[in-house]
Amino acid sequence: MNPNDKKTGLVELHLAVLLFGGTALFSKLIPLSALDITVLRCVVAAAVLALIVKLSKQKIALEAAKDYLIAIGLGVIVSLHWVTYFASMQLSSVAIGMIAFFTYPVMTVLVEPLVTKSKLQLADVISGVLVLIGVSLLIPEASLGNDVTLGIVIGVVSAALFTTRNLLHKRYFSQYSGQQAMLYQTAVAVVFLAPWLSVEVSTIESNVWWLIILLGTIFTAAPHALFTSALRLLSAKTVGLVSCLQPFYGAVLALLLLGEDLDIKTIIGGTLVVATALFETQQSHKSQRVKKTA
Repeated sequence: MNPNDKKTGLVELHLAVLLFGGTALFSKLIPLSALDITVLRCVVAAAVLALIVKLSKQKIALEAAKDYLIAIGLGVIVSLHWVTYFASMQLSSVAIGMIAFFTYPVMTVLVEPLVTKSKLQLADVISGVLVLIGVSLLIPEASLGNDVTLGIVIGVVSAALFTTRNLLHKRYFSQYSGQQAMLYQTAVAVVFLAPWLSVEVSTIESNVWWLIILLGTIFTAAPHALFTSALRLLSAKTVGLVSCLQPFYGAVLALLLLGEDLDIKTIIGGTLVVATALFETQQSHKSQRVKKTA
């Protein structure tokens, strides 16, 4: 590979992960419910993604009739993931919500053996225990009456939904590009969630609309396009490891732009969760390499 291609891929990847991390800030910046933010974000993102797919001369139509049913299923799951993702941060903080969500890499390695009928490794079980310890350090009290605790629980639910979407996508929808897949998933999310929209669109102020457009274009459509491009230039291992920086980027942006402080328990818990995610990402790529050479 050309060294310049690798540099370009790394720049695209870090920018994509930074923008994914920045997505979380809109849970605090946009004065709407998590569901309303998700619906309006998806309206903008679907339009932009359709334009990207068209300009890149990819087909919008899917290859088989059954793929439309799969796209609907994936869209419903991802819409619920996004609603719970934003709700988690609205109830707690950007850093805590992102740490709770980033339990998904470990969830994936614990659940995937059930799907592939392979043996669960002891190291993966230990990783699961470490993540539980990390998340427990974030919990202020064992009561769902506490907003932060409820936010953490909802964040873990969001991670479970994301894990489910990723495993199903890998198995049934991986023949489509990232832009094509996200176009259908954002469009389905709009149709699925729109009946529960609680805000009157005409009453939304112009400054809020600009934030929604910013979220849908620069922080949703753009990072997915950059991420897909980086995947073509870099190894899956590099992409996976850099993606684990998302909670760090999100927490730093929240500190700089929202003034959200991090206490010592959040730092320790977050370090445990993210370090375990990094370890599992590295291990998964090692095992894939072994399988290929076997």
